[in-house]
Amino acid sequence: MEERRFIDLALTNEVNAGIMERLSSLALPDAWLVSGSLFQTVWNALTGRAPGYGIKDYDVFYFDRDTSWEAEDAVIRRCAETFADFDVEIEVRNQARVHLWYPEKFGIAYPALSSSTEGIDRFLAPACMVGIAPGSLHVYAPYGFDDIEAMTIRPNRVANFSAERYAEKAGRWKAKWPELTVLPA
Repeated sequence: MEERRFIDLALTNEVNAGIMERLSSLALPDAWLVSGSLFQTVWNALTGRAPGYGIKDYDVFYFDRDTSWEAEDAVIRRCAETFADFDVEIEVRNQARVHLWYPEKFGIAYPALSSSTEGIDRFLAPACMVGIAPGSLHVYAPYGFDDIEAMTIRPNRVANFSAERYAEKAGRWKAKWPELTVLPA
C-alpha cells in the first residue's frame, strides 16, 4: 500500500477527517492523529465495512515539555470543546507525560519520550504504528503499511511490550475483524 492510498482510505472515516481538519486550529505542538482510528478505518475499507466500524476511540498525541497535569488537562478540555459534536471518544495525551503515569497504570516501566513519534514507536504491533500530522497530512509509519494491508498483527518488542496487553488487544481486534492474522507474542 502506498502512503497516498493509506491517507485516502483513513480519511473515508468522517471523524478522522474532522479531527484532522480541526486539530490544526488547536496548534498543539507535535500533534498527530494516531493508531487505531487510522489502521482500523483502512481495515474497514479493505473488508467492505462502514468506516467507523469497531473503532473504540480516536487517539491524538502531542508533545509539550510542560509535564504538569494542569497543562495537559487544559489541552484535553480545549479538545473536548473543539470535538464536542463528534459522538465518539477522543483521547488526547501529552507524550511528554506518559512515563509519569504508565508504570502505575500498566505495571511496566516506560522510558521518557522526546517526541510524539517516539510514542508511536512504542505501540504493541507494527500495524498500530501510524500517525498523520494535521495540516501537512504527513504520515509517520516506521514499518510502512504492509501489515495493515495484509491485516496482520505481530508483536513490536519494545521496552513496554506486554504479552498480556498484546493478547488482549489482538483478541479484541480479531473479534471485530476475523480476517486478521494474529502472530503469537
